[in-house]
Amino acid sequence: MRPDRASLCLPSRRSDVPPFMVMDVMSAAARLEQAGRHVVHMEVGQPAAPAPATAIAAAAAALAGNATGAALGYTESLGIPTLRARIARHYAETYGHAVDPARIAVTTGSSGAFVLAFLALLEPGDRVALAVPAYPPYRHILTALGCEPVLIRTHAETRHALEPEALLAAHREKPLKAVLIASPGNPTGTMMGREALAALIATAEDAGIAVISDEIYHGLDYAFPATTACAVSDRTVVVNSFSKYFCMTGWRVGWLVLPEVLVRPVERLHQNLAISVPTLSQIAAEAAFEGRAEMEAVKAGYLRNRQILVEGLPACGIERFLPADGAFYLYADVSEFTPDSHDFARALLADAGVAVTPGLDFDPDLGHHYVRFSYARSEADMAEGVARIGAWLKGTG
Repeated sequence: MRPDRASLCLPSRRSDVPPFMVMDVMSAAARLEQAGRHVVHMEVGQPAAPAPATAIAAAAAALAGNATGAALGYTESLGIPTLRARIARHYAETYGHAVDPARIAVTTGSSGAFVLAFLALLEPGDRVALAVPAYPPYRHILTALGCEPVLIRTHAETRHALEPEALLAAHREKPLKAVLIASPGNPTGTMMGREALAALIATAEDAGIAVISDEIYHGLDYAFPATTACAVSDRTVVVNSFSKYFCMTGWRVGWLVLPEVLVRPVERLHQNLAISVPTLSQIAAEAAFEGRAEMEAVKAGYLRNRQILVEGLPACGIERFLPADGAFYLYADVSEFTPDSHDFARALLADAGVAVTPGLDFDPDLGHHYVRFSYARSEADMAEGVARIGAWLKGTG
């Protein structure tokens, strides 16, 4: 019997994950720009500012000295040793917490870090708790790897923080292997104070639940300084990145702080999946730490942008949102204007040239009530975006 050749390249079941909706919005906005429209980008969490000048200079110097190409070859799979040491020093300088450089793995952005962490820690079928609303690739990557995302509803009354009792309730219903937390969170900007974070981690560990902490928005904290989970427990897996605070999204460099027992498994996985992170990006990332003054000026701009939205959106009629503790997002309830945030975002882009992300990206159940506004762009863009939103809402009312 001859095989059905048409079935040879059918997509796998594990590839059947929802799209990352913000990227679809970004593509639609790009098509409008190609047609000559001016779009105000409030959809994607991509800083408008460039990488630190120190990072760019280090990359340029590395390229200038790379006549043979050998200097930019593979690095150790866990990363350039001096970069790992510099990341460890960052924990001492920023949090007053000592981290052994041997526990640090350099990854291809935080996305690569999540894949490595999930593969090293989880088996197919394992259940992983996530607070909702949350960054969509958490659940999409877990699903593709054969794990089960367990969505735990959070509420505005608790500033969308995951509470210990809610975690235990999900665990009692059916055992969890891990919980993924984020502070500041995406899309809400919610932060957990040290006591709340420590209580959640202690509750999880006492119940036998591993903790993965997404800390890629650390440094962008406005309400109070962020606490790193690895300062609370050395059994946590910490994910971080140069993308947000250091404005290096396209350089694709992140890192993991790992419990000792997971270092060698992550190293073996990275050897096989990627070999190493691009050397040029690692060189730039190490130098980025010396550009903190420049990045603090960028952060001050986010605070001004935040104020433009906090004051401007209510004047437009969008009044229900949390003033973000950190990151550069506002998650706003638009149910007064629409039952469908996807249609709302599509019409706002088409009619007013303002790109925002529908809440369905972050919350498959209640996200149709919400949109996420990113204020990572320039002050002029934020002011223009608010003006266009106000005029559009008045015109559609």
